[in-house]
Amino acid sequence: MKNRNLKHTLKFSYVILLVIMLIPSVYSIIVSQVHAFKYNLVIQNVSRANRINRIARDEIPMELWEIICGKKDFDSGDQYVLMKEITNGINEMLARTENGKSHEKLEVASRAGTTLLRNIVKLSDDMKRGSTFVQNEATLDEIRTITALFSDIIQDFIVAEIESADETNQSFLRASVILTIIQIIITLSSIIISLRSLVTVSNAIQNPIEDMERLSTKVANGDLTARIELPHVDELDTLAENLNTMTEQIDVLIKKNMEEQKNFQKAEVKALQAQITPHFLYNTFDTIVWLAEEERTDEVVKITKAFSEFLRISLSRGHEWITIGQELEHIKNYLTIQKIRYADILNYNIEANPDLLDAKIIKLVLQPLVENAIYHGIKNKRGRGVLKVNVDFADEERKTIRFAVEDNGAGFTPERLEEVRNELASGDLDSEKLSSVYGLYNVNKKLKLYYGNQTSGLIIESEQGKGSLVTFTCRNPLESGE
Repeated sequence: MKNRNLKHTLKFSYVILLVIMLIPSVYSIIVSQVHAFKYNLVIQNVSRANRINRIARDEIPMELWEIICGKKDFDSGDQYVLMKEITNGINEMLARTENGKSHEKLEVASRAGTTLLRNIVKLSDDMKRGSTFVQNEATLDEIRTITALFSDIIQDFIVAEIESADETNQSFLRASVILTIIQIIITLSSIIISLRSLVTVSNAIQNPIEDMERLSTKVANGDLTARIELPHVDELDTLAENLNTMTEQIDVLIKKNMEEQKNFQKAEVKALQAQITPHFLYNTFDTIVWLAEEERTDEVVKITKAFSEFLRISLSRGHEWITIGQELEHIKNYLTIQKIRYADILNYNIEANPDLLDAKIIKLVLQPLVENAIYHGIKNKRGRGVLKVNVDFADEERKTIRFAVEDNGAGFTPERLEEVRNELASGDLDSEKLSSVYGLYNVNKKLKLYYGNQTSGLIIESEQGKGSLVTFTCRNPLESGE
């Protein structure tokens, strides 16, 4: 059976439709541009004519009157500047006016403007020869008569331009009628071509599509032995082959997905183990035994309750999100245990904005930071160490929360600080090589995973001998309605 090619059939139909659909668009663009250009010329001419009219009718007589009254000298007046603006305006309108009647009006206005300028020069000469106020006023009256005539001419020009705009509008309406007729013809032609293409293409693909639908139904019901025959249509043969290949690969994909789920669960267990380190458990139990042997009952009860609450929040029934208040309670229990063990070297302070205690946060992101501060900062410091935990808004809009864990421990050397930052940055590539910063890496990874670009990630600042500050910010869930 000879294969059919739907691409060529559709391409031919689309080309014809495209060509006939472009006809009204091109015609509309050309007509619109031509009429828009004419309208624009009319608007520019009317606007310029109004300005010239106002100058000739009001501003020039007022300027000359102030000169006659002695308020300003003839040389300091703006009469020639105003006349130049009138002359330039008329010349510009003459250059772009296509209407014959409007052009005639402008030529008359140009001659009137020349006469006006001549009378202004005459007034100047008379005043230089010492003419009287009455003589000057008479000359000014002649000038006003000329400006009134000039104004009437300009008004006639504006009327002619408006009539030209009306002619343009009538032309546009006629073009709209023609465009409507063209669109009706094109619509009918498009319907005929579309129906013909629809019948051709529908007959070519309906049966193959129904076969593919039956195949997908069988596969969805678990029948992985189902196959489809090639429809002998160029565009659908590849799809049919791919569907058959997909069916064959489903078993492999299912097995691979199950294996990935197992690996993901292992990763979660590993992360939990990293959060509750074995040596912390061993040391806690040793401390309980040691206190019991010393018959320090109150401290045994205190550390046991703290440890129990620590484990409860760590597990939190499998929930990934807890409140900030619970997170702070978790590190308080942790520090209670460590305070008993390191009473001589450890003091701590926890501060939090009360408005944030009910906000949700991904659990166990502060405890690893606190643990890191104790084991790599305060324990390596001579004398008593102080650890501070602070939670507050990072901005005035309260859209971001800032978490900070600060200690006055041994701190990092510049080289070690750079090394730690590099280990955190490269942790995604090879987490197995992480050493002392695995807890920090785990927190940073969780922040990026759960908050994406809405967190700063861990920011580490440190100075050798003075301590370290680890901070991060994330969005405020209360602000976003979570």
